[in-house]
Amino acid sequence: MNRRIRTARLRLVAAATAVAALLVGAAAVPAATADHRTASAAATTLTSKELHRRVARILRDAGYTGITVEVRDGRREVRARAGVAERNTGRPMPYGANYRAASVTKTFVATVVLQLVAEGELSLSDPVEKWLPGVVSGNGNDGNRITIRNLLQHTSGVYRYDPTQETGDTADAFEQNRYRHLDPEDMVAGAMKHQPDFPPAAEGDPNPRWNYSNPGYLLAGMIIKKVTGRSWDEEVHDRIVRPLGLTGTYASGDDPYLRGPHAHTYRLFPGSAEWTDTTVRNVNWAGSAGSLVSTDRDLGRFYSALLGGRLLLPEQLAEMRRTVRVNADYEMAFPRMRYGLGLARQPLNCGGYRWGHGGDLAGGTVRTATDAGGRRSVVVMTTGATSDDDQLLAAERAVQALLDDVMCARKL
Repeated sequence: MNRRIRTARLRLVAAATAVAALLVGAAAVPAATADHRTASAAATTLTSKELHRRVARILRDAGYTGITVEVRDGRREVRARAGVAERNTGRPMPYGANYRAASVTKTFVATVVLQLVAEGELSLSDPVEKWLPGVVSGNGNDGNRITIRNLLQHTSGVYRYDPTQETGDTADAFEQNRYRHLDPEDMVAGAMKHQPDFPPAAEGDPNPRWNYSNPGYLLAGMIIKKVTGRSWDEEVHDRIVRPLGLTGTYASGDDPYLRGPHAHTYRLFPGSAEWTDTTVRNVNWAGSAGSLVSTDRDLGRFYSALLGGRLLLPEQLAEMRRTVRVNADYEMAFPRMRYGLGLARQPLNCGGYRWGHGGDLAGGTVRTATDAGGRRSVVVMTTGATSDDDQLLAAERAVQALLDDVMCARKL
């Protein structure tokens, strides 16, 4: 790390400490106070027994193999679990398990980018071409028109390329490619073979078109390396993981195995009558879009620190929380969701908002929710996913309702 970046980071940390107590008022939406009241009320009513009953009901109704939930409010924790860690064993879901955080990785990456903005190393309005000349080009793709903000906000229009588009989304294809090495650059190149979904949003567009794009976040990771001279995961580790003591969070790279205690993930692929164990696999291709491994504790601590103002200055946190509407497909599963820079917002039925990000990866899901001040957080991890759209939507709604009820202190 060069001296200029190191000095800027020290200034950032010092300033963040000084303004932490003021950050919620400076950067939060008007409902921040309501969010804080909701968290405090929930802390006095939620019990482990109640949470266990609700989690067991979700497991039964959604058809999951396993589920864990961790609620944190300040220093108080309430945890619950249901189901098994491995099918046909009876072994319970482990607490504190490692799992693939998938797209929750995006919030970490966006945080690093915004720290670099605060340090004056880059700007959200910088075109991709400035940092990655010639990478975004061909078939109507133009890196001169796409900004870093577009990448983080999913308003770039970069095609949503996925490896299964070439290999197929079947159990046989998964087995054939389980250990396949695929560089993130290959994913970007695959996206460039397609025309963009739409033209990138202009700066200040209040109603931009939106489409979730993993290649957009792979480009953001490539920009981090170009700016700092270090990989995105090294920057995430030194700027976030190590300072917060997130001992279970790391980038898996080409390692197909999970470290420490973990639950198995399963997918019922289209056309298959048997569950496929998807736990062991190479996800290097997901890179800065979704290759982090983490734990309930670590994710709760991360989002609490982020929303509580310990990782970003007010100006950058306000940018992260400046949201746009998602597309209709996402709203079907996540009602009234809006998306900022690597951070999603959904309204609570009791007033105020919850903030976080989700992650999905062939048989495992992660959902997070945090109040506006970072005091209260909820992390849900599930295993076992079918390919039936109606069943997936019903399971998602059950988890979304749990997040809402926990944050709103409703009787479970």
